Amino acid sequence: MSSSKSNRLARWSGAALALSLVSGCSTSPKPTSGSPQDASESLPPVSRPRQEEPPATQQPSEPQSEPSTTPSAPPPPPSRSALAQPKPAPAPIAAKSLTRAPAEAKAMEYEAPSKDDAVAGVEEEVVGGAPAVGRAMPAKKKEALAPPAEPPTQGNRFTEHTPNAFTETAADRFSTFAVDVDTASYTVARRYLNQNALPPRPAVRVEEFVNYFKYRYTPPERGAFGVHLEGAPSPFDANRHFVRVGIQGKVVSRSQRKPAHLVFLVDTSGSMNQQDKLPLAKEAMKLAVKNLNENDTVALVTYAGGTREVLTPTPATNLERIYKAIDSLESGGGTAMGSGMELAYKHAVKKASGSVVSRVVVLTDGDANIGQNLSADDMLNSIQGHVKEGVTLSAIGFGMGNYRDDLMEKLADKGNGNCFYIDSYKEAKKVFEQQLTGTLEVIAKDVKVQVEFDPKVVRRYRLVGYENRDIADKDFRDDKVDAGEIGAGHSVTALYEVELTDAKAALGTVRIRAKTPTGTEAAEQAFPLEPSQMRASLDAASSDFRFALAVAATADVLRGGASAQKWNLSTVQKLAEGATDGQADRVEFTQLLARARSLLGSSATR
Repeated sequence: MSSSKSNRLARWSGAALALSLVSGCSTSPKPTSGSPQDASESLPPVSRPRQEEPPATQQPSEPQSEPSTTPSAPPPPPSRSALAQPKPAPAPIAAKSLTRAPAEAKAMEYEAPSKDDAVAGVEEEVVGGAPAVGRAMPAKKKEALAPPAEPPTQGNRFTEHTPNAFTETAADRFSTFAVDVDTASYTVARRYLNQNALPPRPAVRVEEFVNYFKYRYTPPERGAFGVHLEGAPSPFDANRHFVRVGIQGKVVSRSQRKPAHLVFLVDTSGSMNQQDKLPLAKEAMKLAVKNLNENDTVALVTYAGGTREVLTPTPATNLERIYKAIDSLESGGGTAMGSGMELAYKHAVKKASGSVVSRVVVLTDGDANIGQNLSADDMLNSIQGHVKEGVTLSAIGFGMGNYRDDLMEKLADKGNGNCFYIDSYKEAKKVFEQQLTGTLEVIAKDVKVQVEFDPKVVRRYRLVGYENRDIADKDFRDDKVDAGEIGAGHSVTALYEVELTDAKAALGTVRIRAKTPTGTEAAEQAFPLEPSQMRASLDAASSDFRFALAVAATADVLRGGASAQKWNLSTVQKLAEGATDGQADRVEFTQLLARARSLLGSSATR
């Protein structure tokens, strides 16, 4: 055989060997980008309990490696029937390890892992038997997917606030805070738990958990609101009690409220092209419009790479025109939220007056990455004059993966409004049929609460939650200091954990200061916390009190509060289950609590 022929045979033999090795590495074909398998990867992977065996498709990841990301192709928009019974979308993974801020630090920025992170789950470190932070679970094998039209901000973003510590009453007997009627934190946490994952600690705000639920507070016979006080022994510590401060706003019927002008400001950027974002937002708007009055009007503005006026002010009775405008919305492009906000407020301020309720309703995942004004401060500064003219704002969040909870919360607070998160069509019905349209009319603004404890009766106290609503004691009677708003029918609940002395006297005084919707000077009311309002046992307390305490305790545990480190969630579970009163939302909470306990471990006291 010639040397040239032998060389050719050697080359062909090497090629055949290489081909056999390649075929041996590929045991099954990957799905195409349009397959159902691809669509399932459009949202974050699910965190799984530590005891579960990883799926066969997962590969182990290095414990200290950074999660990798892969852009995912969004699924097609759903039909309305599909939204009515949505399949829960996978939630992002549990929060990464983070260093706690020192006690004097008020807040820190936190970014949760992105929806495309490879790590399927990490367990969080908690004193009292909970698993340690940062031990990575097996990473899910990723498919090669088509990139989205717009690269989203990587990861959900939350702002962490250091939980309130106990205060010695002799050193500071005043506790002052602004009311908060937001509920976004609870629905965000519910989405995580429904997908078998613990919510990141910074995502948990106690007051928003508690205020998600309805309580049987009697509406005031006169004035803007009434106050309901109650206390009972702690189920966790024999030396402590809990005190509940409940505020109920007056109820204004749909037929009695002022005419409303709603300006829907809709994010139609590329990041909104997912089943639980723009398609769900469109259905939510239709729910709101359907529940407006004949004297109400609606306008529609969108923003992506630029802004667009889709619908000029239109009577709410013209459903055909409004629905057609809503149905025309499609996603694509960047996210010029700042420019969109300016246009929406220009529309809203034209209708704002003492006789008309004018509100901007923002529907977005919060991912603002293009535009003249990017931060919440910049956007609100550019429209501050409009806010002073009486325009309120509702920030409605959708989706996961690049959700900007930090931005949504700031917009609502500075826009004199409220913040909701929509995780399902069911929640859309609750918010847009009941909460948004039913509480459009603000009945009191700049509402501040100050509790003055008597050092002779209360040795120490701490406010459970409201860290981001803290107000300096000296600013309680400064009417220039901004605070929260209460809409018609809204209720606000706050809980204190206290240590009492042996003295038998009033624990203190609860003062509420607020302005009328168009007023500049506030009026003040005082309510004594009498010994008769303190129950001898927890069983003697109302079911509303017991349920609110169970919800607050759960949130305090989930966020890793120092004072809750030794609390046992099995005690909380029994407390909640005994106070559901058959209400569907409360029953659902007990189910979520059971899932949280499972994720934490049966003996955990996180």
